[in-house]
Amino acid sequence: MRANTIIMIILACVFGVLAVVLANFWLANQRSALARGNDLPRDTVVVAAVPLKFGDTLTEDKLREIAWPAGAIPAGAFKTTKDALAGNGTRQALQTISANEPVLASKITGAGQRATLSAVLGEGMKAVSIRVNDVLGVAGFVFPGDRVDILLTRTALDSGNEKSFVDVLLQSVKVLAVDQVADESKDSPTVVKAVTVEVNTKDAQKLTLAAGAGQLSLALRQAAGNQGESTERVTLADLTGDTPEDVARKQAELDRQKAAEAAAAADRKQANAKIDGLAQAVERVGTQIDQLSKVKPQPAVAPAPQQQEVIKEVVKYVQPEPPARATIGVFRGVKLETYDVPRQR
Repeated sequence: MRANTIIMIILACVFGVLAVVLANFWLANQRSALARGNDLPRDTVVVAAVPLKFGDTLTEDKLREIAWPAGAIPAGAFKTTKDALAGNGTRQALQTISANEPVLASKITGAGQRATLSAVLGEGMKAVSIRVNDVLGVAGFVFPGDRVDILLTRTALDSGNEKSFVDVLLQSVKVLAVDQVADESKDSPTVVKAVTVEVNTKDAQKLTLAAGAGQLSLALRQAAGNQGESTERVTLADLTGDTPEDVARKQAELDRQKAAEAAAAADRKQANAKIDGLAQAVERVGTQIDQLSKVKPQPAVAPAPQQQEVIKEVVKYVQPEPPARATIGVFRGVKLETYDVPRQR
């Protein structure tokens, strides 16, 4: 047998023995830790015996008590099932609770309360509904509990020209319900007509005003992306890379085209009105001709001759009288001199 083979066999045996020793050492430590954990003080916590969804009523068969380390009990947990069901009236789940998950006071209603939308609102928050469609509502992929950004699209006048732009109105807004469904366990996409979000009072005012100023749309955020980000307004120039002057020039051209189309439409309307007037006139003339053709002509009666008075005109020539004075011209050398003398009869 070669020396190299013997050396490899020896090394394999050594490493095998070392692995067995280390495994036994680790198991011993685990047993010791488990023994020390059993010596810690224990308490009980109420957990869900079956999965619960929004609106489910809590009963004893849906809850159970399990052991829990006394120093690690979650805030708002119940120690006994009796404590969880205490009070006048039933309690209902406000959100999805998985099996063996601790039932916390923040996840269920108070005694006698209903699982309504108002019960899940945070302190000082308001619920506001906005109208959406299959596109603005992210094709129905927005569910209760999601976070969305709300965008406002509108058109405003700038130096006499209409300019369209989009602003990010609100960021990281929690969705409370879609249509009338507030169950966060719902996971099938549905085209909805309204989305209810949780906002503070000022943001509720913004949403109400924006609903009448333009078109609201939703942008779904990453599940863990709740931090705000810097945003800026997006205009038509950002879509095409045109300068404001280019956009203004194109807008002016569009305005001229609209004006020309409006003028042409007005001319067509005026021409149509004239044609309609002529058609109505022709129709009236035709109606009158039809009426005249139906009337029988009356025999004509010649009027009696009337005597006419003959007037004779006599023309008499009267010789005009000669003027009383006359003008006489006398040349004195080359100079003409005139004299006004009485005419002799």
